[in-house]
Amino acid sequence: MTGVVRVAALGDLHCSKTSQGAFQSLFAKVAESADVLLIAGDLTDYGLPEEAHIVARELSTLRMPVVAVLGNHDFESARGDEVRQIITDAGIVVLDGDAYETHGIGIAGIKGFGGGFGQRALGPWGETIIKQFVREAVDEALKLEAALARLRTKHLIALLHYSPIQQTVDGEPPEIYPFLGSSRLEEPINRYPVSLVLHGHAHRGQLQGATTGGVPVYNVSMPLLTRSFADRPPFRIFEMPAGETTVEFPATFPTMTHVDPLRDATPQPVRGERRSAERRG
Repeated sequence: MTGVVRVAALGDLHCSKTSQGAFQSLFAKVAESADVLLIAGDLTDYGLPEEAHIVARELSTLRMPVVAVLGNHDFESARGDEVRQIITDAGIVVLDGDAYETHGIGIAGIKGFGGGFGQRALGPWGETIIKQFVREAVDEALKLEAALARLRTKHLIALLHYSPIQQTVDGEPPEIYPFLGSSRLEEPINRYPVSLVLHGHAHRGQLQGATTGGVPVYNVSMPLLTRSFADRPPFRIFEMPAGETTVEFPATFPTMTHVDPLRDATPQPVRGERRSAERRG
């Protein structure tokens, strides 16, 4: 397979009981612009089956692979398994420590969890409930590593709901940083040749950052995209080289290009040898 794969990405749809038809225009634009759609969690608002049925019907109109992870809102009503099943039954791939390949691109997905970043990250010390909180982030990181290890495609995408770095949550109140992501999620990303990381959750965060290993990270939360790009639909497009060639780890990082659709320009590098192609949807 040769050419370019257009990957659309968004997160935080927060579909409610009254959202029937609300996403038709958005998904029509996605269908015109992309070959694959990735959703970075919070498909529903309160994690209710009724909401899941609505978003599943909206997504079922797309004739392309749709890959998602669940977010914290999808578990709000303690019916996350039902939400996942409803969405899966509609043909959407829902990842939870799983891997999926399409168009020569490998996608590893988890929800992720909180815990904070860097030296201010919460440590497993003290009460049992604190240790359980930290353990949840560790377990999510292990799931991501296992998913990445199963992929042998040339290009890898890590799809999360929670952020693996602080840069893309900056702008949120500092008091809630520990609940927006965890540096523990960054560790497996730096150990594998990941081309691109996508997450949501931080509605008032920053659009873009990078891991300590230089992997580009994009916050694709719809509220953030709506506020940042008021003149265009709230999704982003990443152009990645298509190809089925397998690689053995460790491997060199794939080359991609960063494209601005509003003008013809020479592709610009992003972070050394890793280049990410992004067009705003």
